[in-house]
Amino acid sequence: MRTKAFILFSFIFLLSSIISPTILLGNSSNESHLILPPAIMSSVNTTIRIESAPTDNFAQPILLIDGTKREIKMDDEGFYCQYTFRETTEIQLIHQNRVEKKNITPIPLWLSILPPLIAILMALITKEVFSSLFIGLLIGTSVIYKYSGIGLFVAVFKGAFAIIDTYLMQALLSHEHLSIIIFSMLIGGMVTLISLNGGMKGVVNILSKYANNRRSGQMITYLMGLLIFFDDYANTLVVGNTMRPVTDKLKISREKLAYLVDSTSAPIAAIAFITTWIGAELSYIQQGIIEIGLEMSAYSVFLQSLQYSFYPLLTLFFVPLLIWQKRDFGPMLKAEKQAIQSNPEDIKKSGRSPQIMKELEVSEDVKPRWYNAGIPVLIVVIGTMTGLIYTGWNVNVWGNASLSFTTKLSQTIGDADVFNALIWSSLAGVFAALLLTTSQGILNLKESIEGLINGFKTMFHAILILSLAWSLAILTDHLHTAEFITSILTAINISPEFIPALTFVFAAAIAFSTGSSWGTMAIIYPLILPAIWKIGLEAGMDTEAILPLFYNAVSCVLAGSVLGDHCSPISDTTILSSLACSCNHIHHVRTQMPYALLVGSIALLAGTLPSAFGVPVIFSYILAGAILFVFIRIKGKVV
Repeated sequence: MRTKAFILFSFIFLLSSIISPTILLGNSSNESHLILPPAIMSSVNTTIRIESAPTDNFAQPILLIDGTKREIKMDDEGFYCQYTFRETTEIQLIHQNRVEKKNITPIPLWLSILPPLIAILMALITKEVFSSLFIGLLIGTSVIYKYSGIGLFVAVFKGAFAIIDTYLMQALLSHEHLSIIIFSMLIGGMVTLISLNGGMKGVVNILSKYANNRRSGQMITYLMGLLIFFDDYANTLVVGNTMRPVTDKLKISREKLAYLVDSTSAPIAAIAFITTWIGAELSYIQQGIIEIGLEMSAYSVFLQSLQYSFYPLLTLFFVPLLIWQKRDFGPMLKAEKQAIQSNPEDIKKSGRSPQIMKELEVSEDVKPRWYNAGIPVLIVVIGTMTGLIYTGWNVNVWGNASLSFTTKLSQTIGDADVFNALIWSSLAGVFAALLLTTSQGILNLKESIEGLINGFKTMFHAILILSLAWSLAILTDHLHTAEFITSILTAINISPEFIPALTFVFAAAIAFSTGSSWGTMAIIYPLILPAIWKIGLEAGMDTEAILPLFYNAVSCVLAGSVLGDHCSPISDTTILSSLACSCNHIHHVRTQMPYALLVGSIALLAGTLPSAFGVPVIFSYILAGAILFVFIRIKGKVV
């Protein structure tokens, strides 16, 4: 028995040494140490930090890179030095008679594209997203460890553990990510409860009076998406969950419902004057105009750029155009035909297990009452807006008589704590649903709580995908994937008129690779806004000639981010759309992508490019709309 215990202990000790040797060895608190980023990429400016414990005889550390002394600076976090690695390099840290040496082999920057690219391709080919995301993560972590100087087998071994103990943990410890998880679970619990208390059935009965055929059912879904314009997450979960029973009854495919939800959430939230996006957008634009010295407000630039937001606006035009003509094409056409031919009771494509579906069945003696669902949903919608105003309220803003009401409200929502507002409103919705259910004697407290827990269970699938997608986003940040893509953009010597179009393409590529439209905006805006101004000046253009291109580029960052987000299987809004509509995630991606790429291509060729060369914007919209109409008539088939 002791022998077995000793062997087990030795194995655990050895395993721990392989996985995390620094934890076992420890660090002396009286020594200085080099702190390097998780991945050191070739040709990328790298910050080398020095952890230095204070001593009585203070002496600044000495840093040698390939034998050359480098300048060490200080900031709020301590000592640091910036250096760009291009080949294997020796670093020496000398402090308090101690020398620490490291040989650094930078990772080629082109390898940074492999993890997201392989994850995306695998997901589209295998139609299985969990293993695809895991393989993408494993390739990235293995590359990092391999270039740290260890063997391939050990690199893969350590990389597999790093997925869990490093990247997944970082993803789950994010305040924003946890807020999304909690919000999603609360919405799931509320939806389950208002299904069990007959509220959802009551809503379906009312909507069925207006949504009495496939066209009207899709149009109501579209209009609801426009009404909940202030936040894409709230839009997706509320509209998807509310309309799913209606569209099921009308034999509208889950894929079509997910497309309708996804294509009205981000586009409307991205361009509306008062949304949860506006704060991030204005902050990025503000950084750009400060750098180029433009004497305009960020909000004014945003308003001027909206006329060039071809992809979001054309998407919001394309969706009702499809509905009105009752036509579809590509994979969506096949999904719609299958939905029409299937039985209403068929749950094979519901995205929920038969056991969960059984738990959501409404008892026959429960009377459908629309307000059992309407009140909680309304509380979520109004509560979110109220929470946004409360958390973003600024006395100085509202006391400024020179600002219009719209500007004050936009700035307030832009400064708001979005995630707290969402959590508060969804929690209030859960309490309302619980109170309505128990007070009417539909379910007792125990049964109601069990219903909530079952609702939480329905979110697990999406939460797991979201967590892996967030982990991959962190990895791509460590590997500087976006810098690899943007470096291609900056290396191109091209006429200023082509910059907005290139901006749109590269923003879409980065959003597709990283799954984050907000992350893409954070990356591209600081790069492209000063760049297009500088390129225009170097081309001999005056300020009046550059401004239209500048506005166009501002909108192209936003539009490209939304397009890439729509096409990416690792995008959180795409995942949430699949979740809210109980649609197979890969089916949603495969059916939505042709539509998104069509609108994106026409937005680029008929909108962004001509407008950059001086063609009137209204003409571009008329041309793009006509092309979309003709394409649907020729390519689309009546469903």
